Order: sequence, then structure tokens, then C-alpha cells
Amino acid sequence: MTLLTVIAWCDLVAVGVFAASGALAAAEKRLDILGFVFFGTVTGVGGGTLRDLLLDVPVFWISDTRYLWICVALSALTWYLAPLLTARRRLLLWADALGLGLFSVLGCAKALQLGAPGVVAVVMGIMSATFGGLLRDTLLARDSVLLGPELYVTAALAGASSYVLLNRFATLDASLVLVMSMLPALILRGGAISAGWRLSSYRRLGP
Repeated sequence: MTLLTVIAWCDLVAVGVFAASGALAAAEKRLDILGFVFFGTVTGVGGGTLRDLLLDVPVFWISDTRYLWICVALSALTWYLAPLLTARRRLLLWADALGLGLFSVLGCAKALQLGAPGVVAVVMGIMSATFGGLLRDTLLARDSVLLGPELYVTAALAGASSYVLLNRFATLDASLVLVMSMLPALILRGGAISAGWRLSSYRRLGP
């Protein structure tokens, strides 16, 4: 299996995971099934859309409609399963964490494939991982996780940076580099969810 094939499948999984997180957020607001599909789709493709627009390449879900169908299918499935989930909030956090880990690396990988410098690729990875969730929370009038004290952008930065460094310096199989790069993001975000890991908040100096 080639690296491009691995990235393509991981990209589909990432979109699906973020779509499920968007649908779970819609469940918190008790929306109808179309609301589930809308917010699932916005969350699933939002970050990748911004990435592709900034990189000036065809938007991925327009050229490959599988991404839209995955968003629709998983959002509709969540509509039926959400009533059975007694800890929707917790599941939403972990689904979002998994999507964060996947997209932070995949967005970075796509930028590098297009010849972007490493620092630009890292920024693309962070945007890919965070923009869909930001859209979801803004449209649903939820407190954005980006504004909370827990590690979020930091986790995306760790995933994207790890991919750039491993891709450049490690003599490992490209697919293994992809997987290993996701681990720092998942560990940091998982620690934030389960143990409240956070960076020190800003404290203004002086009067």
C-alpha cells in the first residue's frame, strides 16, 4: 500500500470522525436529522476546505464526493445512535480528539506534498485540525474548545510538527511516520480531556 493510499484512507476516517463529532454536538442542541447532517458535514470538511483554499488547490470534497457521503452517512447514523449514548459529551470530546490528531498530520502532509515549506505545512495542519470544530461551535453558539484552558491548538501543533520533523530526519517507512506523528497530538489532547492538562494562562504584568 502506497503512502498516498494510506493518506487517502486516513483522510476519509478523519472526515468521518469529525462528522460524528459535529452530529453529537447537534444532539446536544436537540436538532432534527437535517441539523445533524448539516453540522456533521460542516465539521467534517470545514478544516480541509480552508486548507485547500489557502493552498490554492481544488477543494477535496468537490472532486471526491465520497467525503460528503461519509459525512451524511455518519451524521444520520449518529441521529439514531445518540439517544442510546448516555455520555454524549464525553464521546464528543474523544471523537474530536481523534479527528484533531488525524487532521493535524494529514493537513501537514498534504501541504508538504504540494511543496509548501515546513512552517507553512505546520500551519496548514493546525488549521485543518481546528477550523471545522471552530465552525461547529460558533454556529451552534457553544463555548469553543479553542477558548478553553485545556490543550487543543498545542496538541495540533505537536502532531503537525512531529510529522515535519520525522518526515525530514527519520529513516522510517512513510506510513509509520504518519501514524507516529499522530501520537503526540492524541496524547496531549487525551491528557487534557482525562487529566486536565493545560498551559499556564496569561497573567497581565503591572497595574
